[in-house]
Amino acid sequence: MMRHITVFLLVLIGTFVIDQNIKHLFLEGYYREGACIDLVLHFNKGVAFSMFAFLGEHLKWIQLVLIIAVLAYVVYDGYLKQYALAIGLIVGGAFGNLYDRFTQEGVVDYVAWHCGFNFAVFNYADVMIDLGVAIIVIHSLWESWREKREKN
Repeated sequence: MMRHITVFLLVLIGTFVIDQNIKHLFLEGYYREGACIDLVLHFNKGVAFSMFAFLGEHLKWIQLVLIIAVLAYVVYDGYLKQYALAIGLIVGGAFGNLYDRFTQEGVVDYVAWHCGFNFAVFNYADVMIDLGVAIIVIHSLWESWREKREKN
């Protein structure tokens, strides 16, 4: 069990540190325009696609409670042992974005896709959260497929 906790904590801390260092570059003025992607500072006061921005200062507290509740459930139900890496990515990204809410005007976003259509502006933490979810989904599908195959 200790190995899983170590993996989880190292991935969480690594994700958080990388995320905050990249965001620091943009807070210090880094900017780059491209044909399809601009790297430019934005502050997201909501969640995905600026949803729930109307909650204002309450949003960060709601997110903190939700992150702690989900993490408690994941640890209690034993998912941490099975998905230590993926959960570390998700929680590290979640804490990175939550930290922004407490220290900045909102979540620091900087990748703006505008090739053919305008997509949401996002950051490294968002990508790590998505990657963590994808790992869990792929692993779950793989296990389901493997179990069905063993039954036949």
